[in-house]
Amino acid sequence: MRIDIITVLPELLKSPFEASILKRAIDKKLVEVHFHNLREYTSNNYKQVDDYQFGGGAGMVMMIEPIDLCISKLTSQRDYDEIIYMTPDGETLNQQTSNSLSLLKNIIILCGHYKGVDQRVRDAFITKEISIGDYVLSGGELGAAVLCDTIIRLLPGVLNDETSALTDSFQDGLLAPPVYTRPAEYKGMKVPDILLSGNFGKIEEWREQKAHERTQQLRPDLLE
Repeated sequence: MRIDIITVLPELLKSPFEASILKRAIDKKLVEVHFHNLREYTSNNYKQVDDYQFGGGAGMVMMIEPIDLCISKLTSQRDYDEIIYMTPDGETLNQQTSNSLSLLKNIIILCGHYKGVDQRVRDAFITKEISIGDYVLSGGELGAAVLCDTIIRLLPGVLNDETSALTDSFQDGLLAPPVYTRPAEYKGMKVPDILLSGNFGKIEEWREQKAHERTQQLRPDLLE
């Protein structure tokens, strides 16, 4: 898989990809992640990527020309399955979206800034718009890092145990059940006996029951 990220702050984005699971995936060549500084596609001496809104109003708007030049260069080199724009008014990211995106070969992620991008960018180039929640960030970079993490961890070979991702919260529409590890007893707090029984059929039944109970208590909206 190849992910191309268009941003005005590549230095803000790089650190998550230089550690942990994301770095391991890149080192194992399971994914390529490339950063493209939008200021390198400007035609003015000031490397300006934003301008005032037509019609007035507070806040600057990202200009269409540098975005067009960057996306056009990338799409001339390969076919892309999705061109994603990170924006607060996009579709809220969920596990099913990440599952679908993890099956693709090439994607572009455009990070918004200021008051957003010229609407013509969204009309002409963007195929999918994603939000990571109902709040506003200073830019799309942190959202793009979150999106990439949710996708990359699903790629075959990234996790040491590939079945781990399949039992995460939301994969089956439920929250994950509680989990425990050694010691079996700590300061009077005991691990449930069923988990120590070795009866894996009963253990799975217990986990499913607890997943439903936890979802009902914490996220009943998922059961509607």
